[in-house]
Formats: sequence, structure tokens, C-alpha cells
Amino acid sequence: MITSFLVVTLAWYALRGLARWWAWAGRVVGRLSPYTRGLHAWVLAAPATFVYIAVFTSSTLLQKTAPRALINLLTTIQSTNLAHLSTRPLIALADSALWVADKGSGLVFYVAVFASVVAWAEPRYGTPRIIVIVLCGHVFGSLLTAVVEWHAIETGKAPARLAHTTDVGVSYIMVAGCAAAVVLMRGRWRIAGAMALGAGVVLPVFVTHTIWDLGHLFATACGLAAALLSLRLAPPRTPPDVRPCLPGRTVP
Repeated sequence: MITSFLVVTLAWYALRGLARWWAWAGRVVGRLSPYTRGLHAWVLAAPATFVYIAVFTSSTLLQKTAPRALINLLTTIQSTNLAHLSTRPLIALADSALWVADKGSGLVFYVAVFASVVAWAEPRYGTPRIIVIVLCGHVFGSLLTAVVEWHAIETGKAPARLAHTTDVGVSYIMVAGCAAAVVLMRGRWRIAGAMALGAGVVLPVFVTHTIWDLGHLFATACGLAAALLSLRLAPPRTPPDVRPCLPGRTVP
């Protein structure tokens, strides 16, 4: 995916350069420019989301290219498991937000959801509020999961090695941001968003019964609560119009 993105970007700028001397390239650039300007405006409207995409994409690239033993060591050391939360909670919470689980698998899905759903929500909440919302999902979701882990170990329902498992947080941040987006959706979009969250977050808790599925549910609930509280304090913002300005379309 990263290679494809770089190829498309380089091809676009090469085409813009050729447009100075080649009429066909100039026509293509003229037709595509409204869409690229809209994409540019979309990215600028959600700076926190796209900076975070760059961060976890970079860590995924590291996971794909570095030795597997090194990545296993890094993700275990920088995980929000009980062992690390009990000794250095702030560092563990910060470090775990850098990594995509399962050695970076599903990167395309994460990028797609962040770049569409969470990026849609950010200009409506504002960058400071969306950061607080997703941090609430990540931090409180991780802590609540740790409490369940501790109780399961103490009561003998889970082995002691659970305290040293790998649990990283890009997905917690994603589901918290998606919950915030669903709050602002209307009509069929809200129904579709709620159904997607239910299928992706709630259903696995009852089907696979893993502690990580419960963590996603906690993160979603915490993000939802933070979003609702923030809207009680201030209404949503009116986002900028980032639709392509096509020929014949007037800008309101």
C-alpha cells in the first residue's frame, strides 16, 4: 500500500511537470485538479488524524522490514499489559499507541477507517476535542481491560502469563474515534455506523470471548462517553466545504 501511494504521488507530480509542455497532460491535470484540491483540503481539515496515520504507518513499515525477533521484543516491551502498566503506566500507554497489532496486519483497513470516518469527525469536534476523545478511549479502555485481566488472574480464571501479553493501542484509538463520528451522523448513516460498530466491536465479545475484544468494547464505550460529554460542553463545529469545485458548481 505504501509503495502504491508513493507511485501515485510521484506520477501525479510528474504529470503536473509535463503539463507545462504537453497538452494532453495539461488536460488531465485540469480535470483532476478539483479532486486533488478537495483531497488536500480534507487532509488539512483533520491534521491530528493524518499525522497519526503517518505515525502508525511508519511503525508498520518498521515491523515489515525489521527482524521478527526485534519487533516481538519491541511490541512486548511497549505493550499495555499488566506488567508494564504497574511499573510505568504513562510510558506504556504512550508507547502502545504507536503500534498496529499482529505485526502491522490490516494496515490498509486502519488507514481507510482513520482517513474517512475519524477524519470526517475531527473538523466537526475540532482537533483538541477529537484528541481528548480518542485518548479517553485508549487510556481508559486499556486501564479497564487491565482491571479485568488482574481480576481474572487473581481468581484463577486466567493464567499468570496473561500479565505479559502484547496489547497495543491503534485499534482502541480507532474505535473511540468511530464512536465519536457515529454520534454526529444522521439518518441512515448513523444506523449504518452503529451497525458497523456493533458488528466489529460488540459481536466479537460474545463470539470469540477474548480479553482484547473486551478491550475494544471498553475503548468504544469510553470514546462514546467522552464524545457525548464534549458535546454537552460545546456544540459541534461547522466543517469546511472540501467537496471538489467542479465546472458548473457554485461554491456557497
